[in-house]
Amino acid sequence: MNFSRRESRAGNRALPRGARNVFCPRPSSLGSCPVRAFTLLEIMLAIAIFSLVMAAIYSSWMLILRATKVGQEATAQVQRRRIAVRTIENALMCAQSFQASIQYYTFIIQNGNEPLLSFAARLPDDFPRNGEFGDFNLRRVTFTVEAGPGSEKDLVLRQNPILMDMNQDEQEHPLVLARDLRSFVIECWDTNNLDWSDEWDNTNQLPALVRFTLVLGGNKNDNSFGDAGPTLAVTRVVAIPSGTVPAVVQTRMAGGGGGGGGGGGGGNRNNPSQNQPNQNNNNRGPRSPFAPGGGFPRPGN
Repeated sequence: MNFSRRESRAGNRALPRGARNVFCPRPSSLGSCPVRAFTLLEIMLAIAIFSLVMAAIYSSWMLILRATKVGQEATAQVQRRRIAVRTIENALMCAQSFQASIQYYTFIIQNGNEPLLSFAARLPDDFPRNGEFGDFNLRRVTFTVEAGPGSEKDLVLRQNPILMDMNQDEQEHPLVLARDLRSFVIECWDTNNLDWSDEWDNTNQLPALVRFTLVLGGNKNDNSFGDAGPTLAVTRVVAIPSGTVPAVVQTRMAGGGGGGGGGGGGGNRNNPSQNQPNQNNNNRGPRSPFAPGGGFPRPGN
């Protein structure tokens, strides 16, 4: 009790002038001692340094996002190119033609401002959009270049069974194989001139070799590379393994009736000699380019 009274008395005593209370090391703002703080120049300098650090972090983050976007677009472009090339190759390898019903099996190519490649093929089960056509594997495939949603051009694919018209959904919503297509060139090997030709007038027969070139470019709406974006060109040469089946062979295979998707005439019972296959080379289809004298192009041509 005595100790507490002494301590309270000592606390109530007034401190001498200029002395500092050990129990209150921080003087009051109302006292005579000044309070130290940051000056305006120090605060402005700190804010400037902080702004520079934040700007550097923001620039690095934007650079990472931009690089990621460019990488994803490049990967998608290569993937689209691979799918487009493989789709055209698979379709050409499955091309078919029957002379007795040639109106269903014409082989059409067109170059210029509106390139087009159209032919009939017996497509495999893993061909794009095969599930929409059920068991109709024998279809006409048409590759065209059309205007896309922007200013670029797209390579699109349409299909329809050879004995049916193209439905409205396939006509209005084709399969887009590649976007921003710069050029699409189709050429056929001319066995007479032994050179590539961008025209194929003999639509009733299949060409021995088909060469197509796709040139894909970057997105024109992206100014990352300026006005001239990177382009990716690919060229493939496809040897069509099949030829046009002559009408007489098609008729005999069908047992005197039509075959191959169309109706062929029956045999002549009064003159059986007319049912024999014609020995004319023109009815045997195009000569294989791998045979002697077939005119296969040498490397570099």
